[in-house]
Amino acid sequence: MKVNKAYKIVTTKSLFEMKQNNDKISMLTAYDYSLAKIIDRAGIDVILVGDSASNVFAGHETTLPITLDQMIYHASSVVKATKRALVVVDLPFGSYQSDSSGALKSAIRIMKESGAHAVKLEGGESQKQSIERILQAGIPVMGHLGLTPQSIYKFGTYTVRAQEKIEAEKLINDSLLLEKIGCFGIVLEKIPAKLAEKIASKLNIPVIGIGAGKNVDGQVLVINDMLGMNKEFSPRFLRRYADLHSLIDKAVKNYSDDVKRGDFPNNNEQY
Repeated sequence: MKVNKAYKIVTTKSLFEMKQNNDKISMLTAYDYSLAKIIDRAGIDVILVGDSASNVFAGHETTLPITLDQMIYHASSVVKATKRALVVVDLPFGSYQSDSSGALKSAIRIMKESGAHAVKLEGGESQKQSIERILQAGIPVMGHLGLTPQSIYKFGTYTVRAQEKIEAEKLINDSLLLEKIGCFGIVLEKIPAKLAEKIASKLNIPVIGIGAGKNVDGQVLVINDMLGMNKEFSPRFLRRYADLHSLIDKAVKNYSDDVKRGDFPNNNEQY
């Protein structure tokens, strides 16, 4: 099995080198200090402070309700815990779509107030001016194409994107555009594996997949999903590496039973 070159600190330059060396990039979401510290120490290359916090932390149906202030709060917690990984933060819905000036202000707030290393935003040609404006300020930008959750009401479904020729061609063109204007990487979500492989082979910047097959440059998953904390969400692309739902359920029940029986605390657990 191929093992990545050891990077003491992962940067955007590191990710580019990993792409050139055919080293796969590992990426996971995190939203709080405690989990981010574990993830970083485990050797994950990129930590994404995703707007998926809207779903897994706040309980919203979509990613749309989460605010810029809330994203900065989550990002600040993650950055404090992170020593090695590159920390990328999602620009939330409504913080960049109106105009490039607003997008720049939002990106600057994230960088200044959280200490993050880069931002990520959804869209291709439609967000060209905003991305260029952010890049001109010296802020690294990661793109996000394919199934873009902030546009879920436009799509009307979470089904696989770019299965038709016209949408597939637009996706390829948007990917090339994002590379051309200076994005350091792209996330491709829920698109056909062959299309994702084609795009990854055309680009010099790394392509990170989620539901985009294995022949891209890296993978990203939502930490709550891959740890099995959420049993209701089971897309084909998700592999659960633990069953924390069952472990936590059992631990909480055992604790409650011990308290009610008077078994906790015992004589060795008091002063």
